[in-house]
Formats: sequence, structure tokens, C-alpha cells
Amino acid sequence: MPATSPTEAADEVGAPSLQEQPPPACVMSFNASDATGAGGVAGDVATIAAMGAHALPVVTSVVLRDTAEIFEHHALDAEVVVEQARSVLEDVTISAWKVGFLGSAEGVSAVAEVLTDYPDVPLVAYLPNLAWVEEDDQQAYLDAFRELVLPQTEVLVGNHQTLTDFLLPDWSAERPASARELAVAAGRHGARYVLVTSMLLPNTAGAEQFIDNVLASPQGAVTGEKFERFDVAFVGAGDTLSAALAALLASGAELHAAVGEALAFLDQALDAGFRPGMGNVIPDRFFWALAPEDEEEPGAEEGGELTPRDPRHVH
Repeated sequence: MPATSPTEAADEVGAPSLQEQPPPACVMSFNASDATGAGGVAGDVATIAAMGAHALPVVTSVVLRDTAEIFEHHALDAEVVVEQARSVLEDVTISAWKVGFLGSAEGVSAVAEVLTDYPDVPLVAYLPNLAWVEEDDQQAYLDAFRELVLPQTEVLVGNHQTLTDFLLPDWSAERPASARELAVAAGRHGARYVLVTSMLLPNTAGAEQFIDNVLASPQGAVTGEKFERFDVAFVGAGDTLSAALAALLASGAELHAAVGEALAFLDQALDAGFRPGMGNVIPDRFFWALAPEDEEEPGAEEGGELTPRDPRHVH
């Protein structure tokens, strides 16, 4: 009598086979290759996996950097970017897009053309600070992004200053632009929402500095979270937040709930962040998988509650 395989044995007792298990939601990420793992496609893959989805990374450029600064970048040919995406899209059903740095204005145009063919798939677009890109190339990139990507964007994610410079370049008021004002400006180009991060809140003497993170539409603020400001510099935070949001939307979460969960995930990933080199701190996207440092926290008493640790314990 032939031996029974593990799969056959599982089927005999009614356990579902691997083929019957529903696959995780798939998120296609267009982003740069960053060898530090802080951001780019490496950061997106780690974040999307941590959120329980499956990443489909499409490399748009190669960024040469360390954890402290960016030295230069090499954009991939637009046709190469498109062929990477098309090869997968003909085979795999995706549930969300994540757009990061697309390398060049030509790369923006190529990716936007791919996005156009899937209008019902939600797009989370992250706009990083591009001060390190040469001025003419930067302007061409931003113009293309504004014209071609924003009209297809569900949520535009970015630092408050970066989004202000991009959406309201002539802003001259003494007060900072509000999240709603940024959303109105983005809405003129077709984006439905903005998720504005790192909005500094006034602090009273002796109080901790807090930052606000707000999801807004042209009608006003929708939701958001305030977090205590870290005293260290991070790299990869924006990619982490936007990739987490894309993964949650791909998995079917409602937008306001997805934003709250993505912000909480980012805060904890930063809290558990580590410094692998001599530069900035990298978010730990798998903070939740780490074993406790001690079985019992200092100050815990038998039968009593644990004393919480300092919530800002970046390595």
C-alpha cells in the first residue's frame, strides 16, 4: 500500500489544502532601490509583509546612499519600469498601489500610464523630500507628478513642509498651512485626500513637544493622531506609513480606520527603531515580533501590574 502524503492526509481529515487558503492581498509598490533597507522597495516589502499583505516591488531607480545622506541616484529606463509591472499585472490581481520615488519625470509618466489602466485600485502616493535632486530634474519630476499621478491618487502622503512646498509654493502667511488647505490644493489636481505628517503643535513651557498627523479632504479634517516628538532623526518613516496604509486598504479596511492603524504602526515602529550604522535611525517594522527583553519588567510585583517602560526607547 503506497504511503499517504501529508497533503493527502490533511485532505482526508477535512483540513483545507494549501490551494484552498485565500491568498493575502497584493500591493504593487513602485519605488527606488535603497540598499540601506530604510526606505524604497526594501522598506515597502518589509512594511507590507508586517501588515499581512504581499508586496509586488517594482524598482524605478537605484539610490546610492547610507543611513545619513543620499549621494546620487540612477533612474531606470521607463520601459524597464513598465515591463516589470506589466509582467506581474498580467498574472496577479492587485488590491492597492503604493507609489514612492519614481526616479525621473519619464518614470512618473510611465508609471502613471500603468495606473490609468486600473482606475478602481486605490493609490497611496508618497511624496518624499527631493531637495537632493538637481533643481531642473526636481521641477520636471514634480510637474509630472502633479499632472499625472495626483489625478489618480486616493491619498497623498507627505511631511507638512514637503507638501506645502509642493502644493502651495507661494504660501506666505505667517501661520503654517492647515491640512484642509493642503487638501484643497491637492484636490484641484484630483487627489481625494492628503495625509499630512509632522505638523508641529504649540507646546507650553516644560511640556513635551507633540506633532499632529492629519487625514484631510477639501471639506476638512477627517481623522488623525497626535504623537510625542522623537529626539532623533529617522530615515524611511514616510515610506513606512504610506506602505502600511496601502496594505490596510488592500486588505479591505475603511480609510479612516486604516489611517489610524497605519499611524499607530508607524509610531511603534519608530519607537522600536534602531541605528544600524553611524547615521539616522531606521523604523523596526517587526517590532511586534520581538521577544520581550526580560520575562518580567523592572518594577513588576508578583500579582501586580507591570510598570510600563518609557515609550520612547529608540535603540
